[in-house]
Amino acid sequence: MPTLDVAGKSYEVDEEGYLMDWQDWTEDVAGAMAKEDGLDLSEEHWNVIKFLRTYFEKYQIAPMIKILTKELAKVYGKEKGSTKYLYELYPAGPAKQACRYAGLPKPTGCV
Repeated sequence: MPTLDVAGKSYEVDEEGYLMDWQDWTEDVAGAMAKEDGLDLSEEHWNVIKFLRTYFEKYQIAPMIKILTKELAKVYGKEKGSTKYLYELYPAGPAKQACRYAGLPKPTGCV
């Protein structure tokens, strides 16, 4: 099984780089994943990541993009609750990339 090594600790990941156990997640893990993708995580990235983790803890599933944009708009305003905004933050796809950084399983319906 592949691993991600961060700060002297190894984390089991699947073949696409998603953590095998979402509870193993740390902010350092998210930072390491982003660095591999050539991204520096800003406050805006963290807002999405933290929202995803909170949602997952409550419902045990990652939200569909439609729900994600709607909820982000409520908290951060209409401009930040759009698919366009999320793609600017997560160019490889907001659902896939943001969920991976949040330590969550790959969202269903993502190829």
